[in-house]
Amino acid sequence: MAAKAKCDSVLMIGFGAPTRADEVRPFLDNILRGRPIPRERYEDVVHHYDLLGGSPYNELTMRQAVALRAELAKRNASVPVAVGMRNWEPYVADAMRMLGDSGARRVLGFIMAAHRSEASFERYQATVNDARAAIGDAAPEVMYPEPWHEHPLFIAAVASRAREAFARLEFPDQPRARLIFTAHSIPLTMANAGPYVEQLTQSARMVAAELGIDTWQFAYQSRSGSPRDAWLEPDIKETIRNLDAKTAVVVPIGFLCDHVEVLYDLDIEAAGVAREVGVTMERAPTVGDHPLFIEMMASIVAAHAR
Repeated sequence: MAAKAKCDSVLMIGFGAPTRADEVRPFLDNILRGRPIPRERYEDVVHHYDLLGGSPYNELTMRQAVALRAELAKRNASVPVAVGMRNWEPYVADAMRMLGDSGARRVLGFIMAAHRSEASFERYQATVNDARAAIGDAAPEVMYPEPWHEHPLFIAAVASRAREAFARLEFPDQPRARLIFTAHSIPLTMANAGPYVEQLTQSARMVAAELGIDTWQFAYQSRSGSPRDAWLEPDIKETIRNLDAKTAVVVPIGFLCDHVEVLYDLDIEAAGVAREVGVTMERAPTVGDHPLFIEMMASIVAAHAR
C-alpha cells in the first residue's frame, strides 16, 4: 500500500545471499523452504556459487545503503537506513527489531525490486508481516512506496548503464547492435496474476526511448522450476542463438545489482552461447549504486520521511 503517514526510518529489503562456501547449501534450503526443485538444478546452482567464489549481493546492497544515507544527508533528510534480507543474514526480523529498539515507529519498506510479482514483492511483504508478528507490540508499522519502475531517475540510470555497454563495442558495431532486456523468468500462472510483465515492458520501452532506439527485444533468464511448468519465455540463451545480428547489448533491467543470476546466467552461460554462434555480446552493468538510482531512492524516501 502507499505510504501516507510520515516515516521515521527506512528498511531496504533484499533477497540475500551466502557470503561463504559453507553457507551455500543452507541458504538454498532456506530459499526453497520445502518447495520441490529438481536435484540437478539444485546442484547446478551450488556449482555456480562455487565457480564464482560466492555472491557479491549482500556487499553491493550494503553499498547502496551507504550511498543512500549519504544522499539523504545531502538533502537534510537523514533518517536511519537499515538493511534486512529475506533469505539470509542480516534477516528482515533482526533489522526490524533493531529499528524498533532505536525508537522507529513507522518504517518505509523499500523492497529492492523494481517490477512486482508475487515472488518479487508479496513474499517480501509476507516476510515483513511475519517479522512484525514475532516482534509483537514493539514492532514498527511498515509502509511501502508506490511502484517506481517508470521513475525518470530509474530509467535514466538503466539507460546510463546501457550506454556503458554500447561504448565497449567497436564504433561500426554500435548502431547495428541488438538491444535485449532481461529479467528473471517466473511461472506463467504467477505472471498472469500480477503486473510483472507489463511493468517490465513499460520500463524497457522508456529506456529504449531514452537511448533513441526503436527496435528492442525482451528475454528471460534464470528459470529454476520444473520443466513441466510453463514459465515466461523466450530464454536469453535461445534469443541469442536465434539472433538475426552479430552484435548484442544485454541489459538486465530486472536486477538491481550484480549477483549469481547475473554473473553466471549472463556473463558465463549466455556469453558462452554468444561465442558459440559468433555474436559479440556486451552485458550492461546493473544499476547498483549508480548516482541516479541512489538519487531516485533518496527522493522517494525524502517524500515519505518526517
